[in-house]
Amino acid sequence: MSARFLCLAGILVCLLIAFTFFYNRQTPKAQTFTVSNTEPRRDVTGQIIDAHRGCLQFFNGTFYLYGTAFGTNQDGAAKGLSFAVYRSPDLQKWTYGGTLLKDPPEGVYARAYVVFNPATQKYVMWYSWFPKLWNGQAGVAVSDSPTGPFVIVTQKAHLHGKRPGDGSLFVDDDGTAYYIYTDIDQGYALQVEQLTPDFLDSMGISGNIMAKGVEAPVLFRRNSIYYVLCGPLCPDCPEGSEVPVFTSLSPLGPFSTKLSMNINRSVENAATNKATTNGMITNSPGNGLPMEPVEGSWYTINPATSHPNIPAQGTWVTKLPAGDNSAYIWIADLWGSTPDGIKGHDFQYWCPLQFTDDGQILPLKKIVRWNVSFISTE
Repeated sequence: MSARFLCLAGILVCLLIAFTFFYNRQTPKAQTFTVSNTEPRRDVTGQIIDAHRGCLQFFNGTFYLYGTAFGTNQDGAAKGLSFAVYRSPDLQKWTYGGTLLKDPPEGVYARAYVVFNPATQKYVMWYSWFPKLWNGQAGVAVSDSPTGPFVIVTQKAHLHGKRPGDGSLFVDDDGTAYYIYTDIDQGYALQVEQLTPDFLDSMGISGNIMAKGVEAPVLFRRNSIYYVLCGPLCPDCPEGSEVPVFTSLSPLGPFSTKLSMNINRSVENAATNKATTNGMITNSPGNGLPMEPVEGSWYTINPATSHPNIPAQGTWVTKLPAGDNSAYIWIADLWGSTPDGIKGHDFQYWCPLQFTDDGQILPLKKIVRWNVSFISTE
């Protein structure tokens, strides 16, 4: 056998190995996993995942779950709480990635939301923190890696709201980023602001106030419609949180409740539930009657008639890669759900969002276990 033949054979084998590796790495694969809403999620070491009030993101073929880590602390507004991240290739095998924020000043921390900026090649995290309760601020930190450490670039973003409370991030299809948050100084008023191209501060451009007396807001897009989900103010929300939905054709609004409804309202109480607008009792979207946006008006859930169907408080809507279509999952914290009573062990509730042809979100369903499929390039 000639040396030339052996050389050619060796080259062909190397090319075959390289092609197989490239094909396996780049070809989209369908994966399915089973979601359980009655069991704690655990990492690969068997420890219960402790990441609440945060988001689930998909970066470069890997899932990242961000949130507040309570440890053994039972007070959700205690000083010293940290942010944690877990990573997974398939939403089943989770690996703890450590704490996120480097050298945070003393205060109360909540709601870590991370996005990637393709222009700067940086991962950007916005979070809520309180040097003193309830002197709210929005902090911003950056990292070269989705698992950090994130270095603080500003302790107080320049927002219209003087005392920002809960907030979360959204990046549109054109790469523009937005921060949706509540302003404690205006009665927990909910609004959206456009961010600078580097995602590190506000542009000073804000939308209409769409609600007051709310918390845990989330902004996402499906097709040409922008959706805002939120809930009423509630201490730890052990009964769960109703979820009114606001829609718009622009990320800055104006948002209204015309297309959608309250998607987490108990069906048996829907006929009697009311909402308050401008201090007057009026029919809410949950009763099937649309509400048009009115200048100077807002939507408020009446706590006296609030009856959540699912005893959970929303924290994020995840868009899973699913070929030509996308699966949207509502992620919520089930406060007070763990049998051992440790807050950091409370379960999360993951529920698929279903939409009508005209874009309305259907009511959330009580689901114990369900399967979800997605496309990956692992």
